[in-house]
Amino acid sequence: MRRQFLKAAGVLLAAAALPAAAAPSGALVIIGGALRPDTAEVWQRIVALAGGPGARIAVMPSAAARPERSGANIAATLKRYGADAFVVPVAVRLAGSDYRARADDAELVAAVRGAGGVYFAGGDQALVTQALLRPDGSRSAVLQAVWDVYQRGGVIAGTSAGAAIMSSTMFHAPRPTLAMLQQGLTPGRDLAPGLGFIGEQVFIDQHFLVRGRFARMLPAMLQAGYKLGIGVDENTAVVVRAQRELEVVGYKGVLMADLTQASAAPGPFNVSNARLSYLDRGDRYDLATGRHTPAPDKINGRLDAARPALRGPAYANDILANNAIVELMEKLMDGDQQEALGIAAGDPRAVPPQPSFHFRLTRDTASVGYASDVAEAYSLLNVRLDAAPAAQGAANR
Repeated sequence: MRRQFLKAAGVLLAAAALPAAAAPSGALVIIGGALRPDTAEVWQRIVALAGGPGARIAVMPSAAARPERSGANIAATLKRYGADAFVVPVAVRLAGSDYRARADDAELVAAVRGAGGVYFAGGDQALVTQALLRPDGSRSAVLQAVWDVYQRGGVIAGTSAGAAIMSSTMFHAPRPTLAMLQQGLTPGRDLAPGLGFIGEQVFIDQHFLVRGRFARMLPAMLQAGYKLGIGVDENTAVVVRAQRELEVVGYKGVLMADLTQASAAPGPFNVSNARLSYLDRGDRYDLATGRHTPAPDKINGRLDAARPALRGPAYANDILANNAIVELMEKLMDGDQQEALGIAAGDPRAVPPQPSFHFRLTRDTASVGYASDVAEAYSLLNVRLDAAPAAQGAANR
């Protein structure tokens, strides 16, 4: 279905698809954006996966509005953590440079291929694909060198836009979330092909919890045929190893959406039986088996529905607010209610009126939660989500 979707968008898949002969043996570090220089756990992990102290890491500033400054700053930070980092000057907005010629420059290709890791800067992900894909959709020589690093065991890291490119389909120039819920998504405008480092089965989004983006990822997944989506929050990373095991590192966590058993109705966004899981820092999750291993501080903290910490209705009047979806999941899983309700509403002054949406979370026998022994933090698995336009959502309650 995804291939049909991308073909309908009028783009080629040659660059995004993995070679059939060999699955990559490297790792991904997918960062949700706004990574602080002092978030040592993430930077150290990138350097370690690239080969340890002295590892060569190629910095790709292709997405940045100011590639020279962005590339220099990232390289300097990586050097502080022990890497031998260098900037690869392939960027559409690099003044006085022919980015297409540089993307096939033999000297740059050799430098990238000789690295133990590659780091993609944040900015505008459309600039990355413009810089690194040829007009016919095939990989430039520099991009093929990046793939060579990944396939032989190196690390590919990316923040913000550099995270968006990790999946085969990415947001391109998306409209506001409510507009996408109301009107659906348009291939070639809201969505476009990414570089596909994580493969064709997982959709990636970034700046996720702080900007309430879970509600835009779900219609994108439905449109493009994905069953699993991962949204990474700011100053946080998910490390994906070759064995398809995820580990969350950094400041906060990631939200996973599973649409395996979900169904959708035509018209404005309307989905039943989606499943949401929040993986906190230190958690591990095996994509192949579905096994979750909570962080060490939560091993003994499995929530008991018979002993709720919270009582009374769980409700969020702006489910798209900063971290609102996770806070509502926490209230549900550690409370005495079986369901929680969130609202996403538009501008009441708009003409014509903008419909609002109900997001109903339900706890059932598949839902599991863990609380930390040392902090106000949770890991939450398999919370059911049903969402519909407000009038219909109220009727379905």
